[in-house]
Amino acid sequence: MTMTYDEIWHKIATVYDENEAKAIARYVLDVCFGMSATDVYCGKVTQLSADDNCKLEKIIQRIMKHEPVQYITGTADFAGHAFDVGPGVLIPRPETAELCEWIIKEAASDPNVLDIGTGSGCIAITLALGIKSAKVNAWDISPQALQTSAHNASRLDVNVTFNCQDVIHYPNDNECWDIIVSNPPYICDKEKTDMERNVLEYEPGLALFVPDDNPLIFYQHISEYAIEALKHEGMLYFEINPIYHHEMIDMLEKEGFCNITIKEDLFGKKRFVKAKKL
Repeated sequence: MTMTYDEIWHKIATVYDENEAKAIARYVLDVCFGMSATDVYCGKVTQLSADDNCKLEKIIQRIMKHEPVQYITGTADFAGHAFDVGPGVLIPRPETAELCEWIIKEAASDPNVLDIGTGSGCIAITLALGIKSAKVNAWDISPQALQTSAHNASRLDVNVTFNCQDVIHYPNDNECWDIIVSNPPYICDKEKTDMERNVLEYEPGLALFVPDDNPLIFYQHISEYAIEALKHEGMLYFEINPIYHHEMIDMLEKEGFCNITIKEDLFGKKRFVKAKKL
């Protein structure tokens, strides 16, 4: 039995709010069945074949179990490009694209860039696409993430060097990077109660959570590395937990950084920070 677009999003709306349900429905119809917004509003959903309609039913069932639609479709939109994602790899967020825009806008020519905790590769690849002369490297501790990020770089035809590296045990590098950027885990365990099931039950906790008693653990290690590994006047950029932006400034100042700037995201939250090494 074929379904209309309204019937599809109404089913999804049993687990998501109306606007998000409509967006998810349109995304599925676009990515999985090649339907444009015009196709959807002209009622072409009802013209799906029996096989496609069966496929759509199975997708809706997975969505209603709170499985992220990006894992179901295998792709996530980020900064105007489609990135392959799957279980075990954090789904890129639109806020992170704002961080990339900030870096691209301010970057000098021919920078050596390091992205720490690359995940899907969304930051490293977006910077390589946006700063044509950049030499971009990326680290992650997860073999699955590194495999996904390397695949995304190949598919989007950019040259990024990926390495397996734990930032807790960072190398003794000295003045080799112009830019270091990271979106490390920053959500405290105490914040889990306010989070959606599609995140808690499906996305990798390793890429999301930090202990309540040490919320800046990864920022501390990255900053210690960066103060040595950045070149003179090199820049450090972070995506941060807004509730700890004051602690972040204090930590960076103690590490020896200057010109520390906090930037809000589109939702008005203090989401990003940059700092300069003299």
